[in-house]
Parts: sequence; structure tokens; C-alpha cells
Amino acid sequence: MKFGVEFVPNVKYYELEYYAKLAEDSGFGYCWITDHYNNRNVYAMLTLLALKTQKMRIGAGVANPYHTHPAVVASAIATINEVSGGRAVLGIAAGDKVTLERIGVKWEKPLSRIREAVEVIRALHAGKSVSYDGKFFKLSGAKLDFNAGSIPIYIGAQGPKMLKLAAEIGDGVLINASHPKDFEVARKSIDEGLQKGKDFDVVAYASLSIDRDGGKARNAAKIVVAFIVAGSPDVIFERHGISSEDVEKVRTSLNNAFATGNWKAVNEAVTDEMVDIFSISGTPEDVIERIEKLKKVGVTQVVAGSPIGPNKAKSIKLMGKEIVTRFTN
Repeated sequence: MKFGVEFVPNVKYYELEYYAKLAEDSGFGYCWITDHYNNRNVYAMLTLLALKTQKMRIGAGVANPYHTHPAVVASAIATINEVSGGRAVLGIAAGDKVTLERIGVKWEKPLSRIREAVEVIRALHAGKSVSYDGKFFKLSGAKLDFNAGSIPIYIGAQGPKMLKLAAEIGDGVLINASHPKDFEVARKSIDEGLQKGKDFDVVAYASLSIDRDGGKARNAAKIVVAFIVAGSPDVIFERHGISSEDVEKVRTSLNNAFATGNWKAVNEAVTDEMVDIFSISGTPEDVIERIEKLKKVGVTQVVAGSPIGPNKAKSIKLMGKEIVTRFTN
């Protein structure tokens, strides 16, 4: 089992540097930085981390080929690979429809767009002159003027078609899920697209919250879980037996919180069942139990996403001491 950590660059650069270095010192092997226009630029932050860290892989989690041309993504992540001494990884996905629409970008045909983007990026990273005639991207003799090196590409996926595509063309898949049942379902689509014998990293890109006090850990996860619930499709709720009434309570409380600032009501709307399903939360023993179950259904990397814990620094250290060490030694 490999371990990664995800950070959102909505904090000062020196805070991000501190947490990333702390994660590396705690044994994490991957650091993923989210890519959204409204946060600090992902590649600027990754450059800082490339200079601050020495061992762990660093990458975009995730880029998208709607607001950034794949040739630009290819050059940016290749630069990170050079600066970091060959430690870059690239996560790419179709992006968030609502966020893209806010900046006037039309979200359409995600499967075709991701396939084309990955093909373009891989071709450019191969160092050859690239001519490409796709539906979305057209290149005529494009070429990087420096050596990109070998950069694994992970594809963010949820639905069965994108999961199958990720297995066909990616080196790994990033799945926003925390529960073994969701990975049992995802694994069927992955196996459909996976070539026999291919080395493929199945990543649980999870909301995680750990603390010696399990109650504090679970409470810290509730706001994040609320956002996950609000954006999840009905098929997920049906799979886990969550009532539409409970889901609507969470969505209503979130809408009200944006208007009134009453985030306490959001916490109260999130049920214990939702925390169990949409996060990995609790004491080190609770987290170990969940990761053991994820391992059995084929997960090969767990990424600790927001909130990580009630105290981020303490939780990173605790995760390293009690979880990472247990599974990697």
C-alpha cells in the first residue's frame, strides 16, 4: 500500500511547503495539489514543493483539458519533473462542470476529450514532433524543446466508462471514494479496460480525518462530507441505502449556510452513516480497519484528502506514525 496526501493551495505558499515537507518526513510517498483557477496556481506551487522536498512524488491532482491545452499541461508537468529530479506525476480529469461554466468554458464529451489529451501529452513527452488531428485538439509539428522524462499519468474517474478508459490509457486511476463497496463496483469497470499484467495504481482519493479522539476526527470531517453528499449522484445513495430525505437535509443546510453562515446546522444534518460512507475518519485503529478493507478490494494507494484531521499538522504526524509505517514496513 502506498500513501499520498492532497493539499488545496488556498493557503500561503509557506504553509503549503510546511505541510508537504511534514508529510514527506512522515513517510508519505505522494503529494497531490489541486488545480482550480480560484486557488494559487498548481504549477507554481509544485515548483516550490519540488525544491522543498527530496523524495516523494509530486503532481497535479487534477489538471483538466478544458481550460488548459494539453500541450501546456505537458510542458508544465515536464518542467516540474525536471526541477524535482524526476519525481513528477500527472493527474488529469474532465474537471468540475459547475466551476468550468463559471468561467465560460463549455463542458462536453469528457471521455473523448480526456483520451485525446492523454494521447497528446504522451506524444509530446516522448520527445518527437507531434502532428495530431483530433476532434478537440489539433497539432502540426508540435514538439517540446527539452527532455520531459518519464511521467506517470493518473486519470480521475467515477463513472464506469471513464474508469474503463483510465485502465486502458492511464498508469493509475484517482477515485473520489472512501468505502470498499464503491471500489468493488469500480473494480469491475477497471478490469474491463485493464490489459493483463499491466502495473496499475488504484487510488482511493479520500476524505480522511484522523485523531486519537475519534469523535473529534469524525466531527472535523462533517463539512467535507456534506459537500461530497451534495455533489454525489443518486446511484451512490441507492448503493449505500441513504434516504433521499437525509440527502435533501444536507443540501438544504449547505445552501442556507452560504446565505446565513450557519455551518453548525450543516454538521447536524450530516449523519454518522454519511461520515462512515464518504470518509475515512476516526482513531488510528478505525483508519487501519478501513484501509485493510480497501486493500482487499484492490486499492493500492490511499490519498489523505481534506480535512486530514482536526489539527492538520498533528494528524499528518499521527498518520505517518500509526498508519503509513504499519502498511509500508
